[in-house]
Amino acid sequence: MLFLNTMLTGTSGVGKTPLGKEPESKSGLEYINVGDLALEEQLYDGYNEEYACPILEDDRVVDDLDNQMREGRVIVDYYGFFVLRTDTNVLHERLETRGHNEKKLTDNIQCEVFQVLYEEATASYKEEIILKWIKQRIKDHNS
Repeated sequence: MLFLNTMLTGTSGVGKTPLGKEPESKSGLEYINVGDLALEEQLYDGYNEEYACPILEDDRVVDDLDNQMREGRVIVDYYGFFVLRTDTNVLHERLETRGHNEKKLTDNIQCEVFQVLYEEATASYKEEIILKWIKQRIKDHNS
């Protein structure tokens, strides 16, 4: 039996975390937030003062995730596969509530407006692979 992992991505504040946690509570899938993982395991290399956030050490994050994803059934919450979108007014309110500084808030809103993560995701995956994956998921859920 094949167990797939799922990656959620999107601009900060679009709803990745609530969406990722819902299946975990209903199906037993493991939810991993990459930002939380990096902080817990100290998988970062410095701090970005301008955006008020740690700088991830990509190789260590990938190694750690690889170990956790070997068996499948994992939902990874991070900024390429499913790109979540939301209204920029809703996004602005969420990020403001989180206390993002003005630079970080503005850059995230612009990222959403200009579909930066969507463009990166579509450039990273061949359409036929995505379609094959979607068809398999539909087949699996209708069985």
